[in-house]
Amino acid sequence: MRLVVGITGATGACHALRLLEVLAGHPEVETHLVVSEWAAANLLSETRRSVADLSPLAARIWSPADLAAPLASGSFLTDGMIIVPCSMRTLAAVAGGFCDNLITRAADVCLKEGRKLVLCPRETPLNALHLENLLKLARLGVRIVPPMPAYYTHPRTIDDLVAHHVMKVLDQFGFQSPDDRRWNGTDSPRSENL
Repeated sequence: MRLVVGITGATGACHALRLLEVLAGHPEVETHLVVSEWAAANLLSETRRSVADLSPLAARIWSPADLAAPLASGSFLTDGMIIVPCSMRTLAAVAGGFCDNLITRAADVCLKEGRKLVLCPRETPLNALHLENLLKLARLGVRIVPPMPAYYTHPRTIDDLVAHHVMKVLDQFGFQSPDDRRWNGTDSPRSENL
């Protein structure tokens, strides 16, 4: 499996870091990483990790300015792309076909080649433009997987919440781990008052 991972400047760098760690634990996955300038700043601020620290977690790290990189062409075969976290600026650029950097161009390649594209938007509250862009992309087949917490797993830490979100992202590619905590129904008796 070959995946492209884009990290943008929205808050939530821990989601990208966890995703890369999970993928790095599977040698059958070749990860190509693109980190925007603001993502690099957020990564350092939120995780105390630099882009250089991510080198062991990816087959290759590409400059976001390198529009001549293989990722910019449909002839570079991939199984798809994940943008996590996805800023509203990047989401709008992808929705509008505005390929001004390698992240948005690689996403455009996924759209034109019919490959999986997963966006993990990080913004709240959402305005009408955000919602229109999300709907436009969903109608094009883009999977929208925001980091929504699942409380049925009884998370105890932020890491638990992040791990569940990463599981949902990787589900989009049929990628499962034995450590995944999934909904299996409830064992507690239903309340008569419900």
